[in-house]
Amino acid sequence: MNRSITTFLTSLLISSFACMGETRTISLEECRDLAINNNKELRMAHMRQQGAHYQRKAAFTKYLPKISATGMYMRTGDEISLLSDEQKNSLSHLGDMVQIPGLPLNALGEKLNDALRTDTRNMTAAAIMLTQPIYMGGKIRAYNKITSYAEQIAGDQADLQLQDLIVEVDETYWKIVELHSKKELAEGYIKLIQTLDSDVTQLIHEGFATKADGLSVKVKLNEAKVTLIQVDNGLSIMRMLMCQLCGLDMNTDLRLADENTTGPSYVLMPDCGNLNEWHGRPELRMLEKSIKINEEKVKIARSEFLPSVALTGGYMLSNPSVFNGFEKKFNGTWNVGVAVNIPILTWGERSYKAKEAKTNVMISRLHIEEIEEKIELQVSQCRQKATEAHERYVAAIGNREEADENLRCANYRLKEGIIPVSNVIEAQTAWLSAHSDLISASVDERLASLYLLKSLGLIK
Repeated sequence: MNRSITTFLTSLLISSFACMGETRTISLEECRDLAINNNKELRMAHMRQQGAHYQRKAAFTKYLPKISATGMYMRTGDEISLLSDEQKNSLSHLGDMVQIPGLPLNALGEKLNDALRTDTRNMTAAAIMLTQPIYMGGKIRAYNKITSYAEQIAGDQADLQLQDLIVEVDETYWKIVELHSKKELAEGYIKLIQTLDSDVTQLIHEGFATKADGLSVKVKLNEAKVTLIQVDNGLSIMRMLMCQLCGLDMNTDLRLADENTTGPSYVLMPDCGNLNEWHGRPELRMLEKSIKINEEKVKIARSEFLPSVALTGGYMLSNPSVFNGFEKKFNGTWNVGVAVNIPILTWGERSYKAKEAKTNVMISRLHIEEIEEKIELQVSQCRQKATEAHERYVAAIGNREEADENLRCANYRLKEGIIPVSNVIEAQTAWLSAHSDLISASVDERLASLYLLKSLGLIK
C-alpha cells in the first residue's frame, strides 16, 4: 500500500475516533503520515515542483513550429493612386489630343482611369504564418536543460522539506515519550516519599526519628508534587504541538504507541556506511544542479555570437487584392522563406555576458566545495554525538541498577535503625536522578541516531 493511501486511511481513522471523543493511540509512522498529509509548506514545495515541470514542458515547445494568425482592418482618408492628377486628366481628354475616326478615345481613357483606381480607403488583410527554428546557436537546447535541472531542484527542495518535517515530528514524538516516562517516574517518586513519610511518622512515634526528619520528608514530597505539575504541563504543550503537526484538533486526546512501553528500550545504532554517503543530501544535489544551470547559461551567452536560422511559411490575403489588378475582393497567396540573423557588432556586450556566466559557474563550484566541507564536519560531529549518546545510555543503565540497589539497602537499614532518614532521602534523590537520566539517555540516543541519518540524507 503506498504512502498516500496509508495517509488517507490513517487520517480518516483518526478523525472518526476524535469525533467519538475516545482516546486514540497512534504510532510514529502514523504521526509522520498525518504530518506529511497536513503540512502546508510541503504542499507548496510539491506545487513548486509541479510548476517547474510545466516550465520544462513549455521550454520543449521551443523546438516545435509556431503558427500564428494576424488580421487587420484600416480606414484611410485618401486612396492610393497609381496615376497623378495630370495623367488622369490626360487620359480623360485623350480624344481631344488624338483624333481617330470611329474610336472614342475619351471614353477609353475614362475606362483606363477607372481600371487603375485602387480604392484603398478600406483595407482588410489577414495572414497565417509558420515559423520553425532550425538553428538558434544552441540556446533552445540549453533552455531545455536549464528547465530540466530546475525541475530536479524543485524535487530536491521538496525532499529537504520532507526530511525537516520528519525530524520535527520525530523530535516531538520522542519528547512526548520522554515527558510521559518522567511523569510516571515522578508519580512513582511521590509514592516512594509518601511511603517514607509514613515510615518516618511511625519512627517519630517510636522515638527513632525527629520532627526535623519528618519536615525534611514533607519538603521533598512538596517538591516532587511541583515537579509533577511542571512535567504534566510540559507534556500537555507537547501533545498540542503534535496535534498541530498532524492536523488534528488541539483538544484531541492523543496518545503515542511508545508511551505504553515499559521503561526505556535499547536503540540499535543505524548502519550508515562510510562518511561519503552524505553526497546524496538534497542540499548538495541542488547545488550540483545549480552548477549545471550556470554552465548552460554560459552556452546561452555563447549562442549570442552565432547566427540563427529559421524556416518561415504562410498564407496572406487582402482586400483589395493586387494579384489580378486591383480587385475589391479577398485574394491571397502562399509564401516560404528562410530567415537568417547574423550578429556583427554589439560593442562587447556578448563577451561580457559570457564572462559573467563563467564567473557564476566558478562561484557555484566554490560554494559547493565550502558546503561539502561543512557537511563533512557536521556528519563527523553527528556520528560522534551518536556514539556518545549510546555510551551515556549504557552507563545510565548501570547507574540505574546501582541506584535501585542503593535505595533498597537504604530502606532496609532505616527500618533496622542503622542509618538516619537523611540517608534514605539522598538514596531516593539518587534513584530519581538515575531513572530520569536513563529516560533522557534513551531518548537522546534515538534523536542522535535521527540527526545522524539526517546529516547523511538518509531519512525517508
